[in-house]
Formats: sequence, C-alpha cells, structure tokens
Amino acid sequence: MTAGIVSVGCYTPLRRVSNDELSKTLDTSDEWIRSHTGISSRHIASDEETCSYMATQAARMAMENAKIDKKELGFIIVATISPDYRDFPATANLVQKELGVGNICSFDIKAACTGFTYALALGRSLILSGALATGLVIGAEKLSAIIDWSDRATAVLFGDGAGAVLLGSGNGGEDIVDSIMRTDGSGADALYMPVGGTSTPFKLGETTESELCLTMDGHRVYDFAVKVNVEVVRELMIRNSLTNADIDYIVPHQANYRIILAASKRANIPLEKYYLNMDEYANTSSASIPIALAEMDSKGLLKKGMKIITVGFGSGLTYGGNYIIW
Repeated sequence: MTAGIVSVGCYTPLRRVSNDELSKTLDTSDEWIRSHTGISSRHIASDEETCSYMATQAARMAMENAKIDKKELGFIIVATISPDYRDFPATANLVQKELGVGNICSFDIKAACTGFTYALALGRSLILSGALATGLVIGAEKLSAIIDWSDRATAVLFGDGAGAVLLGSGNGGEDIVDSIMRTDGSGADALYMPVGGTSTPFKLGETTESELCLTMDGHRVYDFAVKVNVEVVRELMIRNSLTNADIDYIVPHQANYRIILAASKRANIPLEKYYLNMDEYANTSSASIPIALAEMDSKGLLKKGMKIITVGFGSGLTYGGNYIIW
C-alpha cells in the first residue's frame, strides 16, 4: 500500500499589500525589500479571514478537486503557528466543524515553517499504518496578527494564506516516498514569541505589545536555513538513489530568495529546479509549500510521475522535507 497526494487547494486573502504601500509607514522601499528578500507583495487577511477560515477554504478546494464525498474523510491535520486560539481548541477542530465531516480525528501541529513537511509525513504514516485511508493535511497562517508592523526587519517578510492537500491510499504509483523530520533546539531563541506561554505569561500592565509579536535573529536563521536546505535535499536524494537530473522540482519553504539562491549554488542544483513564489505571497510559514504546490498544479506544471522534493526550515529550529512522486 502507498499514501499519496490526490489533490491540492489553496486560499489567499483578497487584500494584496505591495512594497510601495509598506514604504508609506516603514523606513524602507520597494527596491530594498526586493533586493534583500525577493518579495514584492504579500496578502493580508481581514478580521473575518481567520486562520481556520482560510484553512477551511483551502480544504474545500482540495476536496472539490478530488470530487470526494466528505463521508470518506478520516482525519484533518493543520500545521500552524498562528491558530485562532492560542492553545486550544485546535484549529483543525474548527475546520472539522465547518466542513461538516463528522467526528473524525483532527489535530494541530506546531513546527513553524517546517510544519507542512512534518504534517505530510504524519498523514502518510496514518494511512500506511492502516488506521485511516483518507485525510487532509493543511498549512494555514495568519501571521499578520503576530507581526510588529513597526519593525522593518520582520514586517516586510510575512503574509497570510492557506494550502491543503488531500491524501489517499493506493497500491502503487503516486506516493509520498520518504520524509525527514528534524530539530536543532539549540537555536530555539533565534525565532520565537517572547511572551504568551506558561514560562513567560502575559502580565497586564507589564507586557508590551511588541513582546506579543514574533522576534527573529535574521543572520542566525539565514545561516541555518541555507545549511539545512542543502542537507535535507542531499539526504533525500542519496537515500532514494536520485541524481540532480532525476528531480523535476524542488519546492522549498518560501522564506527569502537569497536563501534559495545560496542553497542552489552550494548544492550545485540549477535555480530553475526550485519553484519560487515568495515574490507574490512573501513568507506564509506552514502554508508556503502547499500554496506553491496548488499554484503549480493550477498552472499545469505538475505531471503524473514527476519527482518532487519539498524542504522546510524554521522556528524551533525545525527542518525537514519530503520526496514525492506526483
């Protein structure tokens, strides 16, 4: 038995914010943002476009594309670091309710920008174990709600959106062949939320607004991201006896053009093999890889039998990837 991607879907907010619009409130410019990140715009969610709302819309598209009856669905996994509620209930529980799919298994995972690659590996394992046959794996983020919009170092980098894949079982052919899931916890303080957990709780009258927003050491994250991007791709290729010529696409987490360019050079893999769309959507964390897959599918770029590697890297510091035969 195999477990593979049956269909994809995505949702991005209607509001599109250009670099020029950001430059009206930040000490920056379109030229600076483009040259340092490769980003020209991002989509920002309205109050009504919650994380669960965007996740539900992406899930519906994936289910409609597969023409699957909702009664066939066995599980929902949502990867997010910007859930509707800080700790509970899980965003996946809200998606389950909105889809009206019955009392099936649903849960969140928190692995930041690596979240989707982790979730895909977990969904595959559920199917291969024989426990469940069909499920949704969703990456969804409303990062605009946890960004300090006065901080140029982070405000220009992030956007909102959701992407979903429907997983199903089969007897060969399309398959999620292999996955890597890893963490280097020594870098946990390179990208984190300073206040809000039980070790650093919110204190009325003491906690500042900026302490409730994500904090990032850009240089440490950059160096880590380039290193593990190369490491994950190389290991998946070695483990599965693949050469550069065998790979049709590498779909990386869409964090920064410079990261992907440096990884491409270091790995000696042509940049043309990497699918990039951070120019339009910026960094959507857990949602970036499934949004990219859905966009590729809508453009007709993905053909049956293509060999694809996904690679994620982010807070935790987590990293990982998947080898997929489409």
